[in-house]
Amino acid sequence: MGVVVSALHCFCFAHAKDGQDDETYIEQVENPGRRNLILNVATAGALGASGASLWYLFNQNVYTPEGFSRYPSTQFIAALGDPSSSAGTGAKNWGVWRKDPGPRGVWLKDYGKELESNYNLAPAGWQFDPQDWWLEEHGLIMEAPQFPIPAGRYLVTGGRQVTTGLTISEDGSWRLDEGTLYDVTHLPCRSARYNPVAQGKGSPKDASLADFPVKPGAIMPSVAGTNKQDYAVLFLLGKAIS
Repeated sequence: MGVVVSALHCFCFAHAKDGQDDETYIEQVENPGRRNLILNVATAGALGASGASLWYLFNQNVYTPEGFSRYPSTQFIAALGDPSSSAGTGAKNWGVWRKDPGPRGVWLKDYGKELESNYNLAPAGWQFDPQDWWLEEHGLIMEAPQFPIPAGRYLVTGGRQVTTGLTISEDGSWRLDEGTLYDVTHLPCRSARYNPVAQGKGSPKDASLADFPVKPGAIMPSVAGTNKQDYAVLFLLGKAIS
């Protein structure tokens, strides 16, 4: 990835505490395999840092346009739309993760012992829905985002060149101040929603571990017995000052 913070964010897909819509916190990554993966990618990014990547770091982590306030930590938007568009409709079908679902996720290989045998309750406390479930690019089953993301004015980025304002209206229309949906999509982060086509079909057990990890920018793998919907992942950095 080449950028340290972007590498970390890719593995840290953020659910506020009750009554604290704008507050997030950084969770400890308890899964050793996942923690090592984060550290290895971050180290590789540090070794490969260049002037351009330092600019990306500044653009993503320091630069704040006038009129916006940054959240304490990054949240994440699951978005649908034409990647080449700067505006569109349908944001009522966009979701938001206010807590990082990555460290709270369950590996596909552990589905049986950590979800299926535990009444679909994940170790992190979220409820798995066998009829509507989510995967990320490394083969982690994630909790679903909150739907819909509320109307408002937000600060978003893809962790590359564009950090800009996103306006979501009550009718579900959306508009970027600068760039396109592609420009504010974090390409290494992939997410997809899977809905079984019939009872007893389309379980995470039907996913192929060989399909993971998914290459940056590629679509998520299909899972037999399900309908799949890919979502773009946007870093949600903050919102407009009231």
